[in-house]
Amino acid sequence: MKKILLTLTLATASLFTFAQSASFGVKGGVSFAKLNLSSSSANISANTGSVTTFSAGLFADFKFGNLSLQPAALYAGKGGNIDAGTGDEATINLYYLQVPVNLVYRVPAAIGNVYFGAGPYAAFGLSGKVKGTSDGNSVSQDVTFGDGDEDFKSTEFGLNGIAGVELKNGFLLGVNYDLGLSNITNSDSSDGALKNRVFGISVGFKF
Repeated sequence: MKKILLTLTLATASLFTFAQSASFGVKGGVSFAKLNLSSSSANISANTGSVTTFSAGLFADFKFGNLSLQPAALYAGKGGNIDAGTGDEATINLYYLQVPVNLVYRVPAAIGNVYFGAGPYAAFGLSGKVKGTSDGNSVSQDVTFGDGDEDFKSTEFGLNGIAGVELKNGFLLGVNYDLGLSNITNSDSSDGALKNRVFGISVGFKF
């Protein structure tokens, strides 16, 4: 019985210590998104033009010395601009609920900490729109997420990298890069695949 009580006491103390090391924050900023077009059969890969969009959300920070585990939930804009060079073009805006989980390392500095980290992310399609010009006419169509040939995939996966400065008062200034690894269309990769590429600049505050 004493061993059980001791184990429960130690476990409770560990959980309390872990909770004490947790902090939470908000962040948001501007993003510059592109789409990578590739075809395995044609052996080509190219990026579209970029679209300016944004991201915003919440994050948690579970600290272990200079390391921390940092999950987040973000409303993230992505997409790209496709110009056929014949007067026809299309701007694709996609919006996701993105959940990155980054391992972050901090280097102490006079103003606070310099941090950098990386990890995987999963994103879930929420909404989107395609606007463009075809044969001199303006066109606009809502994006749908699903399993249909004309749909974008409901989920996307990739890797995320972050870096920035965390001031002593909790203010954050950072950059991030999302490298999409999964095809966001339902077409076979040999026919052509689209993958997200996003560079972002953000500000935030950690409480």
